Amino acid sequence: MVDLELRYRIGVSEAERAWPQRLLVTIDMELDVSAAIKSDNIRDTINYFDVAQMLFKWGKHREWNLIEKLADQMADLILKKFQPDSVTIELKKFPLPQSQYISLTLTKHRK
Repeated sequence: MVDLELRYRIGVSEAERAWPQRLLVTIDMELDVSAAIKSDNIRDTINYFDVAQMLFKWGKHREWNLIEKLADQMADLILKKFQPDSVTIELKKFPLPQSQYISLTLTKHRK
Protein backbone atom coordinates (compact mmCIF):
# COMPACT_ATOMS: atom_id res chain seq x y z
CA MET A 1 0.00 0.00 0.00
CA VAL A 2 1.65 3.23 -1.14
CA ASP A 3 0.92 6.71 0.23
CA LEU A 4 -2.29 5.99 2.10
CA GLU A 5 -3.46 9.39 3.33
CA LEU A 6 -4.13 9.61 7.05
CA ARG A 7 -4.96 12.59 9.25
CA TYR A 8 -3.49 12.24 12.74
CA ARG A 9 -2.58 14.66 15.52
CA ILE A 10 1.19 14.60 15.54
CA GLY A 11 3.92 17.06 16.39
CA VAL A 12 6.38 18.13 19.05
CA SER A 13 4.42 21.21 20.12
CA GLU A 14 0.83 21.40 21.35
CA ALA A 15 0.08 23.87 18.54
CA GLU A 16 1.27 21.32 15.97
CA ARG A 17 -0.96 18.64 17.53
CA ALA A 18 -3.99 20.95 17.77
CA TRP A 19 -5.38 19.73 14.44
CA PRO A 20 -4.97 16.47 12.55
CA GLN A 21 -2.14 16.71 10.04
CA ARG A 22 -1.86 15.05 6.67
CA LEU A 23 0.42 12.02 6.66
CA LEU A 24 1.18 9.56 3.90
CA VAL A 25 1.97 6.01 4.92
CA THR A 26 3.43 3.25 2.80
CA ILE A 27 3.08 -0.25 4.22
CA ASP A 28 5.01 -3.23 2.94
CA MET A 29 4.27 -6.60 4.51
CA GLU A 30 6.24 -9.78 4.07
CA LEU A 31 4.30 -13.02 4.26
CA ASP A 32 3.94 -16.44 2.73
CA VAL A 33 1.33 -16.03 -0.02
CA SER A 34 1.41 -19.60 -1.34
CA ALA A 35 -2.07 -20.42 0.04
CA ALA A 36 -3.55 -17.31 -1.60
CA ILE A 37 -1.89 -18.15 -4.89
CA LYS A 38 -3.36 -21.63 -4.77
CA SER A 39 -6.86 -20.62 -3.66
CA ASP A 40 -7.18 -17.17 -5.28
CA ASN A 41 -9.14 -16.23 -2.16
CA ILE A 42 -8.71 -13.05 -0.09
CA ARG A 43 -9.19 -15.05 3.12
CA ASP A 44 -5.78 -16.65 2.53
CA THR A 45 -3.85 -13.38 2.57
CA ILE A 46 -3.93 -9.94 4.15
CA ASN A 47 -6.74 -7.70 2.97
CA TYR A 48 -5.19 -4.26 2.47
CA PHE A 49 -8.65 -2.66 2.57
CA ASP A 50 -9.03 -3.96 6.13
CA VAL A 51 -5.59 -2.62 7.06
CA ALA A 52 -6.50 0.83 5.71
CA GLN A 53 -9.88 0.92 7.47
CA MET A 54 -8.26 -0.07 10.75
CA LEU A 55 -5.68 2.72 10.44
CA PHE A 56 -8.33 5.35 9.62
CA LYS A 57 -10.18 4.50 12.85
CA TRP A 58 -7.15 3.77 15.06
CA GLY A 59 -5.59 7.22 14.89
CA LYS A 60 -8.73 9.32 15.31
CA HIS A 61 -8.54 9.89 19.06
CA ARG A 62 -4.80 9.53 19.60
CA GLU A 63 -1.84 11.85 19.32
CA TRP A 64 1.92 11.51 19.07
CA ASN A 65 4.89 13.81 19.42
CA LEU A 66 7.19 11.93 17.02
CA ILE A 67 6.72 10.01 13.78
CA GLU A 68 9.18 7.47 15.21
CA LYS A 69 6.72 6.54 17.96
CA LEU A 70 3.78 6.51 15.55
CA ALA A 71 5.59 4.22 13.10
CA ASP A 72 6.57 1.84 15.91
CA GLN A 73 3.02 1.60 17.28
CA MET A 74 1.56 1.25 13.79
CA ALA A 75 3.95 -1.60 12.99
CA ASP A 76 3.12 -3.37 16.28
CA LEU A 77 -0.62 -3.05 15.57
CA ILE A 78 -0.30 -4.49 12.06
CA LEU A 79 1.94 -7.34 13.25
CA LYS A 80 -0.52 -8.25 16.00
CA LYS A 81 -3.75 -7.98 14.01
CA PHE A 82 -2.71 -9.24 10.56
CA GLN A 83 0.26 -11.51 11.41
CA PRO A 84 2.69 -10.79 8.55
CA ASP A 85 6.23 -12.06 9.02
CA SER A 86 7.45 -8.47 8.92
CA VAL A 87 6.13 -5.01 8.20
CA THR A 88 7.88 -1.93 6.90
CA ILE A 89 6.25 1.43 7.54
CA GLU A 90 7.27 4.61 5.76
CA LEU A 91 5.66 7.75 7.17
CA LYS A 92 5.76 11.09 5.37
CA LYS A 93 4.91 14.33 7.16
CA PHE A 94 4.70 17.84 5.70
CA PRO A 95 5.81 20.31 8.41
CA LEU A 96 8.27 22.44 6.45
CA PRO A 97 7.23 24.63 3.52
CA GLN A 98 10.84 24.53 2.30
CA SER A 99 10.79 20.76 1.67
CA GLN A 100 8.41 18.30 0.07
CA TYR A 101 8.20 16.19 3.23
CA ILE A 102 10.13 14.55 6.02
CA SER A 103 10.01 10.78 6.28
CA LEU A 104 10.91 7.84 8.44
CA THR A 105 11.09 4.17 7.49
CA LEU A 106 10.86 1.47 10.15
CA THR A 107 10.85 -2.33 9.80
CA LYS A 108 9.70 -4.75 12.50
CA HIS A 109 9.49 -8.55 12.51
CA ARG A 110 6.99 -10.83 14.17
CA LYS A 111 8.40 -12.41 17.30
